[in-house]
This record gives sequence, structure tokens and C-alpha cells, in this order.
Amino acid sequence: MFFHKKRPHDPDGKETPRDVFMNRRRWLGVGLGASAGAIAAAAAYRWQFWNWGGSEEEVIGAGYLSPNSLAKFSPHYPAAKAAEFAYGRTETPRLDAAKYCNFYEFTNKKWVWRYVEPLQPYPWTITVEGLCRQPFTIDLDEFYRRYGDDLEERQYRHRCVERWAMAVPWTGLPLARLLLDADPLPEATFVRFVSFNRPDEASRQQDASYPWPYTEGLTIAEAMNDLALLTTGVYGEPLLKQHGAPLRMVIPWKYGYKSIKSIMRIELVRYEPSTFWTTLNPTAYPFQSNVNPLDVTPWRQDSEWMLGTREDFPTEYLNGYADQVGELYS
Repeated sequence: MFFHKKRPHDPDGKETPRDVFMNRRRWLGVGLGASAGAIAAAAAYRWQFWNWGGSEEEVIGAGYLSPNSLAKFSPHYPAAKAAEFAYGRTETPRLDAAKYCNFYEFTNKKWVWRYVEPLQPYPWTITVEGLCRQPFTIDLDEFYRRYGDDLEERQYRHRCVERWAMAVPWTGLPLARLLLDADPLPEATFVRFVSFNRPDEASRQQDASYPWPYTEGLTIAEAMNDLALLTTGVYGEPLLKQHGAPLRMVIPWKYGYKSIKSIMRIELVRYEPSTFWTTLNPTAYPFQSNVNPLDVTPWRQDSEWMLGTREDFPTEYLNGYADQVGELYS
């Protein structure tokens, strides 16, 4: 099986449906009954999206860490901006990105912010283990003591397999820093990521038809690439819960489901690991999952639309990052 949600219209209820706008002259020529139907449909969309939505205070507030943990880590934000990274398009509004995101441990995209509050991302530990000489486990306090001064903000484009996209300022450091500290053995050729498994905090984890916990993976070469960002913050603050607090991966040249959220364990392994979506449907969600406009399953990938502006763009191979990672696939 695979999962697909249709592209929504404007979530703030102000956008005229695309088919109405593009065919406005023909629409103006139809009878009163059709006009009334179109107006009613538009009103229904507006009502629907207002009920999905919430104020900035509600949406952002639901995702904040506890006041004590937020106070601990906020001094590291905003981090210095890395000038070599730029979107090449308009930055996605913070509220749009916080409202509309995939976090399958909880629920459907448009409702995630309503369900994440039970998640407790502090205290939290992350373990790096497997085929390495120096495995280690550290909590968040030690993580920030060890790596906090090296955090930087990067402007990355993010592309979902469902064809929506965003341009977001993430804060983090290359995953390679942690892997090098663990000192991988030569036989470590893949990296496996494991998220949390807390059914009492994440309602969808009570559904045994999914292979919980969420897992993902990369080749060691992909994981060591500078673009693979172990991420702790967004929009100049620590990660919100719906964005994968307290630690997630951001892999901008791959479809978004590869950028696993709320990581608890990183394993260096010999063989290609099984992953959450590849286990569910290996044809629709292959292990590599690089952004490619020629992909046709499960959906055509030759274009994408931006959260916030609803602009359409042609899809670029490797999401426009071919200069940085193309040699991994040559």
C-alpha cells in the first residue's frame, strides 16, 4: 500500500481555487446556478481550512519544548548563518511550515500540531553505536556542551514525495561530526536511524499495522556528505515538536520521509537496513529515494508547489543539490 493526500487549496481560506482562477472567463459565462455552486464550494474550502488551522500562538505554542528545557537551549539560537546555502526562492512562512507537516507517529499532516503536545523531548538521549570503535550515548545537555558552539543555520529546500515543498532555515551540524567521533570501522557501509517508540505519547504508534518505531537509513557516503544535517532548530529557535524535536535529520536532496524525526539511535551497519516506508511499500518508497523529476510512482514528480505562496516550480534533479551530491550517484 501507499499513502497519498491530495494537494489542498489555500489553508487560510483566501485563495480562489486554481481551476476557477485559470478558467475565470469561461466561469463568468456560465449560468447563475453554476456560479452559486462554485461560490458554495469555495466557501466550503474556506470553512474546512479554517477548522484545520489555528492561530500562530496555538500552532507554535503546541510545539514548544517545556519552559525549562527551552531556556536551557535557547542561548544557542539563532546560530550563525552559513552564507553558502540559499533557497533561490521565497522562504516559507513559519506558521505554514508548523501547520502542514508529516509526522506519522501522530496523525495526518494538517492536524499534527494538535496532537504533538504529549511528546516529551526532554530529557532525551541519543546513542551512536554499531560498527564503530568509540560508541557513545549522550543526553541533550551533553550534546549542546559538545556541539552547541558548532551549530549553524542553513537555508535548505525541502521536497515531499507528495509534491509539496518548502524553503526553511534549519539549524544543526553535519551528521559526519557525530559519526567521526564514533570512529566507524571499514565494514560500516550504511547508517540506520531509529526514532522513539512511545505509544502513550504518540497516538498512531498504538496501531500495530505500522512497523514502529520509525526507521530510516543512508549509505555511509551519503551520511558523511556535508549536506546531511543533524538538525536541532528551525527559524532561529529549537525545533518544535511537529518538526521532530529535539533532534532530526534533514537530507535536502531526498524526499522528505528520509529526513527522520526525533532520533534516539544511530547505528553503523554492514548491510542496507530496512526502513519504515520501504518496509510498507518498497516500490513506491525505495531505499535511495532521491528527488528526481523523472519519477512516476507513486505520483508524477516533475513539478512541486510551495507551502505558503502556492507557487509551482519544476522539480530539479536531486532537488537542486546535484553539485554537492551528484558524484555519489555517478
